[in-house]
Amino acid sequence: MSILGWIILGLLAGGLASSFSGSDHGCLMNVILGVIGAVVGGVIFTMMGGAPVTGCNFYSLVVATIGALVVIALSRAFSGGRR
Repeated sequence: MSILGWIILGLLAGGLASSFSGSDHGCLMNVILGVIGAVVGGVIFTMMGGAPVTGCNFYSLVVATIGALVVIALSRAFSGGRR
């Protein structure tokens, strides 16, 4: 997947994860959160026997969003709650 694809997927996944978790992140942070979430989600899904992020499709968006939610939860756990 191209860099532009990662940015678009990251923006969508980060935005969805922020909405689901009630967080208020900016556009750039959503992209970063989504790209990191895609990597984390890909690792989690691969360990569970699923496929990692495969491109700009609905499955990859779900994997990246779940990964971004995990990243948000971990950041809250280590930062002591909501920011």
